[in-house]
Amino acid sequence: MTYRKSFVERYRSALIGLALIAAVALIGGFVFTSASAAAYECSTRFDPTPSAPPAAGSSSRPGYVQESMGQAHVAVGDKVPYTFCPPASGRHYNRQGAGPIAARLYGPGDGASPQGWVHNLEHGALVLLYRGDGEGATDAGQTALRSLFDTFPDSPLCGLKAGVIGPVIARFDEMTTPYAAIVWGRVLPLQALDGQAILDFWEAWGERTNPEEQQGCEPRTAPSTAPDASGSPSASSPSEPSPASSTSPGASSVPSSPSAAPSPAASPSAS
Repeated sequence: MTYRKSFVERYRSALIGLALIAAVALIGGFVFTSASAAAYECSTRFDPTPSAPPAAGSSSRPGYVQESMGQAHVAVGDKVPYTFCPPASGRHYNRQGAGPIAARLYGPGDGASPQGWVHNLEHGALVLLYRGDGEGATDAGQTALRSLFDTFPDSPLCGLKAGVIGPVIARFDEMTTPYAAIVWGRVLPLQALDGQAILDFWEAWGERTNPEEQQGCEPRTAPSTAPDASGSPSASSPSEPSPASSTSPGASSVPSSPSAAPSPAASPSAS
């Protein structure tokens, strides 16, 4: 009588191979899910209500004050809850390569979490965010953002070149508008990429609200406390942080020399 091999015996190698493939897929899916999970959470998407236009003879002051969420440091990898998103303040990383992050254009697939760039804000940078489902994430949108970065002016008070601490241009999906320009404590929501509006916002508020001074910058004066003609809260609002004080537990690190702007596909490595 001829011995007939069982199904398992006949296809043992194939079955083992399939089992290995399935195991690798499960492990890979777990790793991807863990890595993709946001290391922050948002309670509210910041959505200020526009007010009346400026009165005749008064000047417009762009943007909206966002209530302070503090400025404490957290360990890299800690999950941070933000009351408002996009955050214009809040807890953040304080480690080279993790926060502040390199000032450059980050592509849609690059990692640039708020825990990193909030530290840039703390040192006076402008952060420009675009949503992943909007024009900013397209090829044309990335080209326009690259052009804005490449022509970004020196900082208004310290005269720092673009690439030292800002601007940071990055994807951020947890917001109500396709774009948002941010300095510490203040947000300018944008329905479209408006370079002039962004530069006006930067000129009005750049390096005037951040609680930590730029290295090598002369002492600054606080913004005017004149009524805010844009309809947003005035600079003297209690919710706006003072540029002359810092409540952080210690001095924060900040890049000491300009960083080159690599291609959008590359992200800075954490150390």
